[in-house]
Amino acid sequence: MFYRRKIILALIQMFGGELEKIRIQKLLFLYTQKKKNPEYEFIPYKFGCYSYSANADLVTMVKKGNLSENENSYLKISNEDYLKILKKEDALLLTEVVNSYGSMSNNSLIKHTYVNFPYYAINSTIAENLLTKVQLERVTKEKIKSTETILFTIGYEGVSLENYLNKLVKNDIHLLVDVRKNPLSMKFGFSKSLLKRYCESLGITYLHFPEVGIHSDQRQELNNQSDYDALFEIYKTTTLVHSKVQQKEILDLLIQYKRIALTCFEENICQCHRKPLAESIKNFPTFEYVIKHI
Repeated sequence: MFYRRKIILALIQMFGGELEKIRIQKLLFLYTQKKKNPEYEFIPYKFGCYSYSANADLVTMVKKGNLSENENSYLKISNEDYLKILKKEDALLLTEVVNSYGSMSNNSLIKHTYVNFPYYAINSTIAENLLTKVQLERVTKEKIKSTETILFTIGYEGVSLENYLNKLVKNDIHLLVDVRKNPLSMKFGFSKSLLKRYCESLGITYLHFPEVGIHSDQRQELNNQSDYDALFEIYKTTTLVHSKVQQKEILDLLIQYKRIALTCFEENICQCHRKPLAESIKNFPTFEYVIKHI
């Protein structure tokens, strides 16, 4: 079992083996804020801090028989003492969180996270019911709003889904353009249907343009930068020549949405086709904007 799942099981165990779903997310969030390299990261969801990865682990643990669930709660099935299995420092941090916040009501727990971590309340649908005017102003200040039109590019290699989504939110990106030929991924959250759903939950539109992607069989023997450079030279004289219609459509979307991002896998922009694609779009005579790789 992944260590991160044992953290969740230990947390539920500390509440007698049953814990409300909304409280799991909030208490787990408060635990991760005390860690330099937390097991989970969170995004600003409609009810505040939320981890899609943690939720996926909870669903998996139900399927595997580690947990059961009802409408509101998760229940620990095993008699295993997961708190004793944890690293000593993690067990102490988890105990500290439970002792400090475990007796709070749901609304008090939510309000505490909103007041102390206002970024995670920017998309909340209930903040106005819980916060004072001054507290709401702090939340509003966390909302990034920019009038500059920018064509961003972003890769998801080496980052969690939540880290990736937070980059989109913090750069005020309105539209994600998936430029993969085949938008499937073994990495959680990055296959087309899930990525679309998660983006839209944050108010970010998702579109897929397979016409500007590179076939996977062309990416098999890429051992050094020279191999990538050779691939992209072929890409420039084939795909980029034949996909002018789609590139113009992306440019029109940039003009419409103001802040859009081209996305693919590679972290290194020099090893991803989104760089020559962005440069090709920049060559259109009506392109008067900024390109930024994040």
